[in-house]
Amino acid sequence: MKVLVANLGSTSFKYRLFDLDDPAEPVLARGAIDRIGSPSSRVACKTARGEVETTRTVADHGDAVQICLDQLVDPEIGVLADPSEVSAIGFKAVHARNLTGVQLVDEAVLRAMEAYNDVAPAHNPPYVKAMRGLRERFPDLPLVAAYETGFHRTIPEASQRYAIPEEWSTTLGIRRWGFHGASHRYISWRIAELLGRDDLKVISCHLGGSSSLTAIRDGVSVGCSLGMSPQSGLPQNNRAGDFDVFAIPAIMRETGLGLEEILATLADKSGLLGICGKNDVRDVEAAASAGDVSAQLALDVFIAAIRHYLGAYLLELNGADAIVFTGGIGENSSLIRSKTLADLDWFGIELDPALNAAGPAERRISSEKSRVQIWTVPTNEELVVARQSKELLTSGQPGGA
Repeated sequence: MKVLVANLGSTSFKYRLFDLDDPAEPVLARGAIDRIGSPSSRVACKTARGEVETTRTVADHGDAVQICLDQLVDPEIGVLADPSEVSAIGFKAVHARNLTGVQLVDEAVLRAMEAYNDVAPAHNPPYVKAMRGLRERFPDLPLVAAYETGFHRTIPEASQRYAIPEEWSTTLGIRRWGFHGASHRYISWRIAELLGRDDLKVISCHLGGSSSLTAIRDGVSVGCSLGMSPQSGLPQNNRAGDFDVFAIPAIMRETGLGLEEILATLADKSGLLGICGKNDVRDVEAAASAGDVSAQLALDVFIAAIRHYLGAYLLELNGADAIVFTGGIGENSSLIRSKTLADLDWFGIELDPALNAAGPAERRISSEKSRVQIWTVPTNEELVVARQSKELLTSGQPGGA
């Protein structure tokens, strides 16, 4: 079985092709198409046989998938004899009304995603548009949505609930759903392999353009910093994170802004960007080291939020066997890691400064005397989606985690 895993943006299409019949689950091809809808879209593909990059017109995501399939059977760099060898396209879907787990994409699934366009505004609209177009253009090619919320359905009910009217929770589905499930699921798999145990207490720190922490016990999620929407939890690059909703009437009264404008600001112009005018942690770190007070404050706010959830999950798990950093920031920022774990020796948590500064790689970075192992592990969300897609296709049963 060969599964194409797609990562969609409003004007982009990135993919990896996995061969899941091979025990090594190799990536046969990977590629990207940018600036979809323009006359000068960039098209790139790399396989074991070679790579190509061109510029051409790509009208929509249907065109992008067709170009991808053509590349996969190309006589020069192709890895397939026929496009029909692709068993499915898997998507790392974000959220849908009263729907989670792994689902074959049909109109009901798309409508459930559309219902939460305002809950996941950066993700759902482009995915729904592209998926609907792909269903029309490739009706015989199964599309699989693996929801980010699925991994977190094992969180105890008390930790999923908000203290709101019961009907809002049970009928409307307003609860702490949790996200970044593919990344945290992969970390749960990989750290168990690295430590040779599956009875672990793990705190997974996915830090990147959007960030979250997850508490994992025996391979399953028991807590996630993200709530009803991807706009919650830690401050993100440009999203506010946790925010008191009763501040909104005051903002409306004092600024004259409407609700939609305020929500757009919280989703697009807040987070690190809102505090210091920069939304890339590398730029924020550079500015802070040069004496920029607002950049230093942005880092301090971000780190304080990480430590807040880290402390909560140490309590939830009664300690930890491992703390794992992943994602663009988690893997690459030695500063964020060191500040996050500073002065935690009472918990048996201690970094090795030299290992922490050694650069991104899969490695243990804790000191020899640290009771809790600390790791950096590159995530592999695409492999998770590929495996989930295969499981759905072979079992024929949607749902689950």
